[in-house]
Amino acid sequence: MRIIETTRLEELEKESRKLETSGQRRQNWNQLIQAHADHFLDQLPDSNAFDLKADRGKGLLDCRIEEEGKPMEQLLATLSEHVDENGINPASGKHLGYIPGGGVFPAALGDYLAAVTNRYAGMFFANPGAVRIENQLIRWVSDMVGFPETSHGNLTSGGSIANLAAIICARDSRNVQLEDIRKQVIYVTSQTHHCVQKAYRIAGMGEAPIRYIPTDERFRMDTSLLHQTIENDTRAGLQPFMIIGSAGTTDTGAIDPLDELADIAQAYNCWFHVDAAYGGFFMLSPEQRPKFKGISRANSVVIDPHKGLFIPYGSGVVLIRDAKILYDTFNYTASYLQDALDATEELNPSDLSPELTKHFRGMRMWLPLQLFGVRPFRACAEEKIALCHYFYNRIQEVGFQVGPEPDLSVMIYRFMPEGQDPNIFNEALVNYIQKDGRVFLSSTQIDGIYWIRLAVLSFRTHRREIDIVIETLKEGVDYLLKKQKKKSSVV
Repeated sequence: MRIIETTRLEELEKESRKLETSGQRRQNWNQLIQAHADHFLDQLPDSNAFDLKADRGKGLLDCRIEEEGKPMEQLLATLSEHVDENGINPASGKHLGYIPGGGVFPAALGDYLAAVTNRYAGMFFANPGAVRIENQLIRWVSDMVGFPETSHGNLTSGGSIANLAAIICARDSRNVQLEDIRKQVIYVTSQTHHCVQKAYRIAGMGEAPIRYIPTDERFRMDTSLLHQTIENDTRAGLQPFMIIGSAGTTDTGAIDPLDELADIAQAYNCWFHVDAAYGGFFMLSPEQRPKFKGISRANSVVIDPHKGLFIPYGSGVVLIRDAKILYDTFNYTASYLQDALDATEELNPSDLSPELTKHFRGMRMWLPLQLFGVRPFRACAEEKIALCHYFYNRIQEVGFQVGPEPDLSVMIYRFMPEGQDPNIFNEALVNYIQKDGRVFLSSTQIDGIYWIRLAVLSFRTHRREIDIVIETLKEGVDYLLKKQKKKSSVV
């Protein structure tokens, strides 16, 4: 029996050891992947920002998971055809729809190191250095926001989870019970990101009353109407619970009057939350900081490094003004963790988040900041605002109507054709742009009006790319006008 067991163990070991790679094999794979990455990056300036192939990636399904492995060359070719060259190219400097980021190269190296070393960043006991890195990053962002030393936060996968964490902290800090939810009023605008409402539902507050406060002509929350609405709710026996301010909306890039919102929140004992997922890192610029006055008075703030810090997708930060609230909300213990429960020099990320097992997320942010320093990031943020204003002025010169002058690097605009429905025309224009593929633009509707959006945030977007956008829009307008004229002459 022992001989059989030994033989079986030897067989299993021989097969399982295939998961460990030799130095030569690692070198070969690294060279192939580096060549693949280099080719992708080198051709970015001249590649399309959008290319939706007819099969929409279905060919990838032919690459099945099977008993035997496949050569790296085959897998990279599959990725190139069905992933890298299909759909939106967020790495492109000509991606100016939604909120792009780009992904600075050292962030990928940080992810590589984090994955190779596989350090657990959830508890100080498990890896003090990894936890110190993550907490150092949180402290740096807190200082930028102007939060006190009593604050802390967590590195999340993005704004959705960060907003959820903040809402749960607000709920628990106010001891909101099930029977109280229908009286806890939340104040937002139509421009508040939809992930916030999704977070309320997930947090068990789906039945809380939500008040949509109208915005002014610049799409900022109207504080006089907010004050009036809160007064009405108070007289009706309801409890003002939370005010959501936006520091850079997705549609227009608008920044709510944060200082006024902080005054109102303080007067009515509301939790004041600021969603700065898109706009927050513009605070690195001394010229832009005054626009964010009042954010330092918030109870919680959300900022996404995968937006304004140009880190790859999957990078968010939630900050809570009072770290004790964050700890009390998410701290749990288990007997099998008793070795890790001694007093530590740093707060454990696992005590400040829904996650216990977590990726060493800080490396992707820490390495680029350490390699480049802050100055290039600041310059890049300032350049994006300048480029948006450049487009704002230039696009009017070629006959487009624009929305409000941009607060940051997002703006709305549309073409007004004579004798045609502007909504239908501009939708056709966006379809033309996306079919052309050189640049990627997105659209939105505000109060029934169809607008085209420009979102300048990729670190690879410079004046060359903006000029290409303008030229492509002009070509699209000319094409559609000629098409309509030809159609009219036939009729």
